[in-house]
Amino acid sequence: MGVPVSLILIAVGAVLAFAVHQDPGASVDVDVVGWILMIVGVVGLLLSLLWWERVGPGSLGWHRGPGPYGPGPGARTGRRRTVIEDDVPPPPGPPPGPPPP
Repeated sequence: MGVPVSLILIAVGAVLAFAVHQDPGASVDVDVVGWILMIVGVVGLLLSLLWWERVGPGSLGWHRGPGPYGPGPGARTGRRRTVIEDDVPPPPGPPPGPPPP
């Protein structure tokens, strides 16, 4: 369950608990259903935030570049570098042969 689903559950639960009124003879208590949805939404929201902090993007450090104080926490070192040389020396000429007669 993600953060948006948790927020939807909390909103639907609040509407059922506080805004919907039912007949006293109904078999399902809408207020209790609303409270249950709100509790499940809050628990899901907390679990999503905790799980996001531990396993979400940034936990491996692969998306972070080096910051002003060096690489971010958990960043891998030994990255490959691409070197582009602008000034390439010309290829050597033909090998020297015997002098002309």
